[in-house]
Amino acid sequence: MQLDIGNALDSAATPGVSTDALDRLDDAVADAHETIAAGMSNARFGYASLNLPETTSATGIERAVDPIDADAVLTVGIGGSALGAKTITAALGEANHYLLDNVDPEATNRLLDALDFDSTAINVVSKSGTTAETLANFLVVRDAYEAAGVDWTERTVVTTGESGPLADLAAEEELPKLAVPDGVPGRFSALSAVGLVAPAILGYDIEAVLDGGREARDSLTGSIDDCPAYAYGALAVALERRGVHTNAFMPYAEALEPFAEWFAQLWAESLGKDGQGQTPARALGATDQHSQLQLYRAGRHDTMVTLVHPTARDDREIPAVDVEGLAYLGDATLGDLLDAEFEATEASLAAADKPSIRVELDRVDERGIGDLLVSFEAACIMAGELMCVETFTQPAVEWGKNAARGLLGGEETAEAAAVRNKHNYLIE
Repeated sequence: MQLDIGNALDSAATPGVSTDALDRLDDAVADAHETIAAGMSNARFGYASLNLPETTSATGIERAVDPIDADAVLTVGIGGSALGAKTITAALGEANHYLLDNVDPEATNRLLDALDFDSTAINVVSKSGTTAETLANFLVVRDAYEAAGVDWTERTVVTTGESGPLADLAAEEELPKLAVPDGVPGRFSALSAVGLVAPAILGYDIEAVLDGGREARDSLTGSIDDCPAYAYGALAVALERRGVHTNAFMPYAEALEPFAEWFAQLWAESLGKDGQGQTPARALGATDQHSQLQLYRAGRHDTMVTLVHPTARDDREIPAVDVEGLAYLGDATLGDLLDAEFEATEASLAAADKPSIRVELDRVDERGIGDLLVSFEAACIMAGELMCVETFTQPAVEWGKNAARGLLGGEETAEAAAVRNKHNYLIE
């Protein structure tokens, strides 16, 4: 990917980052890169994420899913166990990939009522094999297949750790089983079996996805000037320290809308600690120029906008018409219009002194999405180093899990007790 940070500098935005501050950042980035590189070399927890393009075997995944004959895939997981896979398949234009990543019964019923079980594979994903939402949904899905007279065991791939209920189930039913990599938090696991089983079942070139990730990994150097990924992380931290507490992530490609959702989890769960962290907001260009852009341009000076722009895409001409006021569209394509909308958004933010960063990739394809995933993982890790937070943990998330488990199972956990003793002030 390429980065243009000109509209995040203090010569263009308020707040912005000065060139002197960039020089100081460069020194900090060089030091942090040494820590990251050492962590990668030693496969330390979290840092091992950046090794996935090298350590993941596309051939192994393809061999494991080869017996599965399906035109669609249902991924049963939550958070990083689902978002990475959907991000990849959406970027490749796949519509027949479905998620059960929530436990809303009405949404679950609608999805299961619409699925053709005979042609839909199941990929259940949980590292521990004990995630309540995932196991509950999988039990519901398994029951629905059985009720329809479809053998779920012929269509199920399990992605989990070495031990646990799902690992036991896979052994008992002789299901294809792939490993969740050790030392890799779920939100950083897209370029492993966690994210690559679904596109592999659907016939995509997952080796090319890994190739894109390798290119991004190999581009990591200790200088902002040479490393777009680190530059993004460092600039985001510098802007946050100057009061920019919201990061509006706005791709100009519908295929990258799930990527914005993946980014939101990555950024929030990794960096929201110790009273720090930007709030990620998801937007879509050009749609949200007609809604959220009003706030980003005319609201408080507390938001940076990340504009993600593919430089090449398939296109479609706009038919010519003789209607006054519309004739100018007949000389253009939909791609021309979308590019013009992108340029207009970027210029409008600059004219209002609002900071933005332009992220460009050549094309949204296998290599492109692999590049983006690793680049933003590296950006997030760099940001965490500069913020001095524990990037790879999620204690607030674990608190909520313990509370829900206690409430559902009747356990007297401290978190469940806190929920039971919460303060209410009802207005009816």
